[in-house]
Amino acid sequence: MSFAPVARRRGSARQLLRGTLLVLPAALVTLLVVGGGIGATLLQALGLMPIAGPVTPGIDAFLAHPRNLAAATGVSIAVAAASTVIAVVIGTGAAVVIASGRAGSRLLAALGATTVTVPHLIGAATIGLLLSDAGVLPRLLGIPPESWAPWVGGPLWGAVIAEFAWKESAFVALVVTGTLATRIATYDEAAALLGAGRWRRFRHVLLPLTAPTIVICAAISFVYALGSYEVAWLLGRTYPEPLPVLAVRLFQGVSLASRPEAAAVALVTCAISLAVVALTFAALRRTAVWR
Repeated sequence: MSFAPVARRRGSARQLLRGTLLVLPAALVTLLVVGGGIGATLLQALGLMPIAGPVTPGIDAFLAHPRNLAAATGVSIAVAAASTVIAVVIGTGAAVVIASGRAGSRLLAALGATTVTVPHLIGAATIGLLLSDAGVLPRLLGIPPESWAPWVGGPLWGAVIAEFAWKESAFVALVVTGTLATRIATYDEAAALLGAGRWRRFRHVLLPLTAPTIVICAAISFVYALGSYEVAWLLGRTYPEPLPVLAVRLFQGVSLASRPEAAAVALVTCAISLAVVALTFAALRRTAVWR
């Protein structure tokens, strides 16, 4: 049994022009701010806009710490990918429960809305107090510190992934719930009347129709986790450092010569983020709802 979505009618040229003009002011401001910041960072990383000394064009800033940069890139991508996958799975499941209106759905929605309002800095401090070897959880379970897994500052970055997954799953749940509250609920009811079970409805109706929303939420969560500084600094290891932690450390260095190196690290982060955004739009164009 398959339930194909109805193709959307394309707007007229006048409607497209009107929509473009309405978005243009915000797009120009965003382009000016983001483009100007990235352009200045690029010039500084290439030695074309030094803070002190003569202009020395080159890519020395990118080659100053190749091993640290490679390690930071690997750690950042791994942490962001793991937390994003967990957040999408948990958030999508929570959204289905909330949209179903079953017992506990209102409580789950309230918990998700409350979680979204918690700043990541407070969330990181909470996770640290909860999962550290002398934290609340091992004390409640009666586990001695030497027998507790190294969640905080451990080799697997467990506390960092847990914080991102916790916060971003609430974000995914609320956004996907808003999508499920639209006409998708009507399709789901029609599929149920035609005899489709819960799993088949989720697989053939809910998942395909919410796929664009899930992909966008995953991209936002990944990019945020990739560029977040405070969570990785509070809960992560000292080496290897994630990209944002490495960039801030180099930027705050005593020597001004490290500023171009910090800019190079920031550009690597921006390049990965832009690549993820490009892949997201490429994936969205392949979905039936987008077409």
